[in-house]
Amino acid sequence: MSLLEVRDLDAGYGDLQILTDVDLDVDDEEYVTIVGPNGAGKSTVMKSVFGLTTHMAGTVTFDGEDISGTKPEDVIHKGLGYVPQNENVFAELSVEENLEMGAYILDEVPQDALGMVYDRFPILEERREQRAGTMSGGQRQMLAMGRALMLDPDLLLLDEPSAGLAPDLVDEMFDKIDEINGTGTAILMVEQNAKEALRRCDRGYVLSNGQNRYEDEGTVLLNDEEVRREFLGG
Repeated sequence: MSLLEVRDLDAGYGDLQILTDVDLDVDDEEYVTIVGPNGAGKSTVMKSVFGLTTHMAGTVTFDGEDISGTKPEDVIHKGLGYVPQNENVFAELSVEENLEMGAYILDEVPQDALGMVYDRFPILEERREQRAGTMSGGQRQMLAMGRALMLDPDLLLLDEPSAGLAPDLVDEMFDKIDEINGTGTAILMVEQNAKEALRRCDRGYVLSNGQNRYEDEGTVLLNDEEVRREFLGG
């Protein structure tokens, strides 16, 4: 059984259905990417797993438990971390206060987890007292990921982690994601930089109009002529 199993998922927002019969799997410690054109429903899949959409049909199973339609405040207790694309830090709080907020469901902040985040993102330790809203886009993205890692999730959901980053920071961001996955955390990522995402991931899904179009190993999709022509710009 996969760590995450999505089967025949219909979901959307209110009465608006975005996803139709979507299937998706993420195995333990696997790195999976969802790509596709704008409006394909990629972020809606991510939000549906985390309980942020209207669940209409189908199932979302995590670690053998049906979490379909479960609220985000309950999902986070089950070993899932989520980093949204926008507004993903508390701008008025310091770096360290943001990280501490990542462990808000615990009785006290786990200092070992805080130390691991600082080891992985040294810039955050250097700027631990800095207000998050004054940081660069790349630093805020690292902070958002660090906060999500404070509970040591089994699966980390990343929604467009490279969006808005300067080109010279994109590779650094992908390297950090590789490192997180390399330490045993499974990754499910939606990413606009489809070619680089598919090059790095284990498996990929291509969505179009809220439905599955292709699924295969990342490098296979990257080199598939039809996929390249339709979705990767040749």
